Amino acid sequence: MRARDRSISLLDRRDWVYLLSVLIPLVAYDLALKIIGLASEYPGSEVWDTLHLLRSELLFDAGYVLVWIGLFAVARRGIPRRVVLVLLHASAILVVVIATVAYQYFRSTGTVLDYNIVAYYLAKPGEAQGAVSSDAPMGAWVLLSAALLYALPGPLLLTRALLSIGASWGSTGHPTEAGGEEAAQRRRTPRHALTRQEFLAVGVGAAGVFLLKESLSPEEAGAEAPFSRAPVSNLVATELEQARLEEAAKNARARHPLANARLKPTARTRRRHVALIHLESTRERSVTPYAGDIGTMPYLAALAKDSLLIERAYTTITHTSQAITSVNSGLYPSPATDIVEAEPGGIPDRCLAELLGGQGYKSAWFQSAKQTFENRPQLVANFGYQHFQAYESMNLRGFQRSNYLGYEDDIMLESSRAWLEENASSPTLVMYLGVTPHDNYLPIARYGRKKFSSRVMLDRYLNNVYYDDFWVKNIIEQYKRLGLYEDTIFIVYGDHGEAFGEHGVYHHDGVIWEEGLRIPLIVHDPQRFDGGERLPGPAHLLDLAPTIVDMLGYELVDGEYPGRTLFSLSEDRTLFFGCRPDLLSAARIEGQQKYIYHFGNQQEEYYDLKKDPLEKNNLIGKVGRRELDRFRSELLAWHAEATASYPQSGSS
Repeated sequence: MRARDRSISLLDRRDWVYLLSVLIPLVAYDLALKIIGLASEYPGSEVWDTLHLLRSELLFDAGYVLVWIGLFAVARRGIPRRVVLVLLHASAILVVVIATVAYQYFRSTGTVLDYNIVAYYLAKPGEAQGAVSSDAPMGAWVLLSAALLYALPGPLLLTRALLSIGASWGSTGHPTEAGGEEAAQRRRTPRHALTRQEFLAVGVGAAGVFLLKESLSPEEAGAEAPFSRAPVSNLVATELEQARLEEAAKNARARHPLANARLKPTARTRRRHVALIHLESTRERSVTPYAGDIGTMPYLAALAKDSLLIERAYTTITHTSQAITSVNSGLYPSPATDIVEAEPGGIPDRCLAELLGGQGYKSAWFQSAKQTFENRPQLVANFGYQHFQAYESMNLRGFQRSNYLGYEDDIMLESSRAWLEENASSPTLVMYLGVTPHDNYLPIARYGRKKFSSRVMLDRYLNNVYYDDFWVKNIIEQYKRLGLYEDTIFIVYGDHGEAFGEHGVYHHDGVIWEEGLRIPLIVHDPQRFDGGERLPGPAHLLDLAPTIVDMLGYELVDGEYPGRTLFSLSEDRTLFFGCRPDLLSAARIEGQQKYIYHFGNQQEEYYDLKKDPLEKNNLIGKVGRRELDRFRSELLAWHAEATASYPQSGSS
């Protein structure tokens, strides 16, 4: 009877001690990070809601434990056991790293870490360095280092210490071979038959695999639960979803409405200058022309009184490289996480700078950000600009850093003046890409500081928006001093907004709500809009290119812009939006009705923006099934078509 009892035990004592010394601390660490995140982000959550949010984590941890128990029980000796030992420690280290990085990423941004962003930054680690170092506290690195240090020698040392306490457990603490009686049982069993231990081990492992699979589908947790799926499960699930959407893109029709386009002069054509003034990370609700009670941009507010102001203006995707693709091409950017537009040949259509270049325009791009970020020189070349200059080739003396990406925006003025003096005998297109209000919002003293908010980071952000009011004035004053002002069309726009926890999310990449999508958009033309004009919108960044072509008096032939000029907007038009990383969220707006899809990761959202502009009352429960299916199918069709219209990453 005694031998029979031992023959059906999964593991001997030393294996249990060793395996649990790995698994118990790992599970405790993983759950602790999730619970800390829940406590800080949702302090008022009910117990049941908390359990819903922990469901995927508990399933993953339970499945992970059962799989390794099953593997340990099957691979009991020799090379298989050594292989399992190596894989156990490697997987434990991987889980620790993913859990820690996902926790820190969520604490910094309020969004989950998915497969696309991990793959992107692994391929381009230099681009993650600035953001990671600016947001991650030292404690996070200490915590990760301590966890990794334990995951390597810790279990072996702990096992030896515990086994040395009880002499009955044997003198060695390393889990290598099974006990003698168990080995004898294996020798008595035909080689083609499973032992009872192996049969039980397979069952335990299969149960673990089932739980891991279940962890991929989180419990419906509501719109305020953006991280209800376990970090490792989320990476796997988003990779599977990405593969599904890529397949859909292969079957979608790729549209290239401007591949053969050209401009034709008309009787209205006037050879004028165009200045695009890019307000980085500037949301509509934080600038004075749109929010009169906030004094961040008094100069722009005064300028708007003699300008065209669009009351509802939107970005396309809440990331700079993709937003400026819309500005310069008049097209939706690719929804993909990779900046495919910045690859050689990444934009198959002809962009504004190239089209105007065919009419004798000189074009220049100035930016206060570093030139290497997201392959910006190649992207600008794809747009068709003839001159590109980033801060590395500018005079840095006397200028402060504004964030991890670059310097205060006034650094561009000297280079801009020199280029305009040399080229202003021809009509020009100039892009001024600022970066000052981008996170991490370093304080700049040049124009003083004001108290806009009691929240430290929001106050720093608003002060950097305040700085850019002076920068906009300095650009326009430069054109006046050079005698170019009267013949210049100035377009001042935000590339996307910025979030400060309004929907539990921070920064801009994952912000699909109005604080991320709504932007200022003002057109100042000294020859028009005397006394100011207001248009209700909604406008999209992809409307800028056709508007510029129209204001210059050209006709577009052999092509068609998907957007509209700002002078022919329809209030009930349907617009689409995306986030970065892809597969996080996407949205559809028809008139004032907004639908948000989170790719199955959390509850869908639906808002009446006219009655609820701050998106506080989710009406998704009042939308019929057929209407929801239509919203979702239209959004996914847009996603597939926009993806198909650009080269896929790695295909060029």
